[in-house]
Amino acid sequence: MTTDERALVGADRLAAQFEARRPRMRAVAYRMLGSRDDADDAVQETWFRLQTVDPNSLDNLGGWLTTVISRVCLDRLRRRQTRPEGPLPGDDHFGTSPSPTSDSGDPVEHVLNTESLGAALLVVLESLGPAERVAFVLHDMFAVPFDELATIVERSPDAARQLASRARRRVQRSAPSAHVDLPRHRAAVEAFLRAARAGDFDALMQVLDPGVAMRVDTTAQRMGALRPRQGAAELGATFSGGAQAAHLAIIDGVVGLVWAPRGDIRGVTEFTVVDGRITTVYVTGEPERLRALDILLLRESD
Repeated sequence: MTTDERALVGADRLAAQFEARRPRMRAVAYRMLGSRDDADDAVQETWFRLQTVDPNSLDNLGGWLTTVISRVCLDRLRRRQTRPEGPLPGDDHFGTSPSPTSDSGDPVEHVLNTESLGAALLVVLESLGPAERVAFVLHDMFAVPFDELATIVERSPDAARQLASRARRRVQRSAPSAHVDLPRHRAAVEAFLRAARAGDFDALMQVLDPGVAMRVDTTAQRMGALRPRQGAAELGATFSGGAQAAHLAIIDGVVGLVWAPRGDIRGVTEFTVVDGRITTVYVTGEPERLRALDILLLRESD
């Protein structure tokens, strides 16, 4: 066998090994990035980087691939902080996890096929910082040891452990109730916010249930013009052209809106969504109630 023939056989073997690991890499990237397309792009970038490496220098191909794809995802998450890009929960890419193509018995199979770790969790993961998200996904979902995790996030093993622990606490605090379809709930709240800001009364009628009711606590009533309302037409007239200062947030595990002038949260609006339509709007301004809520601001879709 010539040198070129041996090189070709080696390249084919490396490609086969890469393909065998593709489902796991795609699962890791999807959990970090929240988008199938972004996950596939990250896997492809990892493949391109593998082409530049001498296969004989790779003592642990699986570990190398996990490290590289994690760093690719970490870079993308950091870029999102300064320049929002890519889809968010509620778009066509955000739903069930990508289906695995391997029956190897890897624990990733369980992660990919468990609905409770699907779209709803990805909404919560969006509230984490890039390094926290990478640490949580790799350690808690894919059992990557802290010493390996440390090299990926460029921290000490102790610092990597703290990142994962902090992320775990935030995820547990913000875990949505099992009966809430969180992605669909968020889609309704976003549609409401867009229509209200744009003054689009017809769009508000599409997202509001005909019998929708708005409840407003005493503190919130004193702060503004909101009053209890009943029916889609009344709420549509109330909110059309409003909500300019509202921001999307996870409020006790469910997506809602906050009013936070100068960064100080003064009120929250929570929603009940049934079959994709808003049936109840709760507006709260009572300080003690606000302090008891776990609130995490979300990045809004473009």
